Amino acid sequence: MSNVQKQSGWVGWAVFGGIVLIIVGVFNALFGLAAIIGPSSAYFVTITGSIWLVDVTTWGWWHLIVGLLIVLVGVFVLRGATWARITGVVLVSINAVSQFASIPYSPWLALTIIALDLLVIFALVVYGKELQDR
Repeated sequence: MSNVQKQSGWVGWAVFGGIVLIIVGVFNALFGLAAIIGPSSAYFVTITGSIWLVDVTTWGWWHLIVGLLIVLVGVFVLRGATWARITGVVLVSINAVSQFASIPYSPWLALTIIALDLLVIFALVVYGKELQDR
């Protein structure tokens, strides 16, 4: 008797999820790096008659750190680690929510990253277990 389990053929979705995790992480890291080293990291914003000083350096560090974590988790997802699937779902969920703040400034990039995050969540939740069985 063989102990090898039969794969359903959908393991490609899980691999897709791991690869897209890495790509989204790189996008986030570059996005954050651009905010950190950009020409000006503080902006004046007017909201309902008030003037606010907004510092995007903290926002940039947030995206750089989250992006690097997502890349690291993506590598471990491809290796079949269960903890990485769970962490990946949590990280891309946080990432998708944080991208809503970027929609007014770069809508296509933010919406693309949100869509990729949702695909990753689908792939990891539905088909991620099959990576472990390879």
